[in-house]
Amino acid sequence: MNMQFSVLASGSTGNAFYIETDEHRLLVDAGLSGKQMEQLFQQIDRKLQQVTAILVTHEHSDHIKGLGVIARKYKLPIYANEKTWKAMEGLIGDIPTEQKFVFPLGTVRSFGSLDVESFGVSHDAAEPMFYVFHCGGKKLVLITDTGYVSDRMKGIINNADVFVFESNHDVDMLRMGHYPWNIKRRILSDVGHVSNEDAALALADVIGDRTKRIYLAHLSQDNNMKELARMTVGQTLTSKGFAVGEQFHLYDTDPKIPTDLVYV
Repeated sequence: MNMQFSVLASGSTGNAFYIETDEHRLLVDAGLSGKQMEQLFQQIDRKLQQVTAILVTHEHSDHIKGLGVIARKYKLPIYANEKTWKAMEGLIGDIPTEQKFVFPLGTVRSFGSLDVESFGVSHDAAEPMFYVFHCGGKKLVLITDTGYVSDRMKGIINNADVFVFESNHDVDMLRMGHYPWNIKRRILSDVGHVSNEDAALALADVIGDRTKRIYLAHLSQDNNMKELARMTVGQTLTSKGFAVGEQFHLYDTDPKIPTDLVYV
């Protein structure tokens, strides 16, 4: 079975991820307006009305901004855990009961040949969770919005073919930047976001023989740069003995431009 994906948008201004198999087309998060989401789909030669379900990671606005509008317009089922559903009340408008589904944390739900495994992360949301996608012997991991990557998480995401992995900020840029201290403290905390260096150290523990692609995701527009994230992660992994660019390749993501739709 074939599995294709695109990081439609990634960053502090909005996040959306698309994955498809021969049977299903799933959208993970809809953190941009309905119009912006439709434009992103056009760029990968797909249409929103082809989506069969939406999975939600957590209730922060950069992940659910367009969720209600899209779900109502295209009558799409939404999957989220109970605490996230409760936290989204009043944020996404009324969703018909027949479109609301509970996807408990730490469980696996099958969409045809695609098995989706949910797992918890450490972030300041009600019950944030991300996903591992299994199909046809392939494994794709989506993990952003976590303050750190625990041994439990590493055990779940280990040795994926593809990682879409948070590399949110450069610590020095963040510390010297214009953000108020309370915001800096939140980002640097265990329920904030993973830095470039910490992303590399975590990746060093989970990259396996089958790993071929790593997408650095959820980069801060104010406290990071694509080149800096790629350089920091690449140099750290090289220092750990990995042949970056030979064993696997590092890829950028963007808040407005989707990555190419490619096979896992």
